Amino acid sequence: MFDEWAPYVPVAERRRKAAGAMARLAKKGQTISPVVVQGSTIATTAWGKAWCANMESYSDYANRLPRGRTYVRNGSVVDLQITPGTVAAKVSGSSIYCTTITVKPVPKENWQQICAACAGGIDSLVELLQGRFSRSVMDRLCRQGDGLFPAPKDIRFDCSCPDSATLCKHVAAVLYGVGARLDSQPELLFTLRQVDPAELLSKAGSGVVTAPAAGERTLADDDLGALFGLEMDGSTATASAAPMQPRPAARPGRAARPAAKPTRARDPASRLLAALRQAGSLDNAAARAATGLDAEAVRPLLRQLVADGHARVQGQRRGTRYVAVGNKRRA
Repeated sequence: MFDEWAPYVPVAERRRKAAGAMARLAKKGQTISPVVVQGSTIATTAWGKAWCANMESYSDYANRLPRGRTYVRNGSVVDLQITPGTVAAKVSGSSIYCTTITVKPVPKENWQQICAACAGGIDSLVELLQGRFSRSVMDRLCRQGDGLFPAPKDIRFDCSCPDSATLCKHVAAVLYGVGARLDSQPELLFTLRQVDPAELLSKAGSGVVTAPAAGERTLADDDLGALFGLEMDGSTATASAAPMQPRPAARPGRAARPAAKPTRARDPASRLLAALRQAGSLDNAAARAATGLDAEAVRPLLRQLVADGHARVQGQRRGTRYVAVGNKRRA
């Protein structure tokens, strides 16, 4: 099985080859739109985080999506185009792979129900695209099954890579790439689902205009976590959380540093990584025993091990094991 793996290609070499390939396409007149992620945070705005949270909330995707985080973070999604019903992308791996994600439109009846439920809750297109509206509007737009965000049954994947998995790492990277793209162009979500965002505005609804209460939070991390049943992790956390870390450094350094060591010793993620390295592989029960956390809390830690390259997923659903990764990797 391992003999069938393609040779590992360093990220720098992938980028060099991808840059050359994209430059040649640009010379032919094709528009190239790479996904650029700053730091480790994939999505930072309301719509981008909501897209990623929606994808991560489905068990069908939970074991496969983390493989795409590293790819999208290191710039491997070298082109991503969103058109009505389709996401077309090129992902740099051992070769340049073509990935297509087809998304069904929101059913007309569902869209009419969404517009009716949101009538009077959004006053302008600017407010809508900035995610500034009431919690009730958020709940309706993000509701699984009949909301604006697609469910697995609405999505089909295709990738030119040799991976036999339906959701390969390249597709996973593109799914996260969509979240990153929605940070700067949230209107593309409505384009993808083939609906007109203007129909959500107050003047397009019942005629009743009710502005959101001043200071009301919408689509915040804690709201999204509760809505999608997730414990939000670094992939969808806001960048504003990072600058808060250095502020205590203004206090005397000797008082701050000793406190950090016991905190790391009690860190569930550190205990989980140590247990993985010692055992060689873990299932969910062993991960819970190592961390003392319940299944919901330990799941994002396991996904992070995979995203950071410490583990790979073996099996699916109840038979899933997280196997420690050695030096040999698949491209």
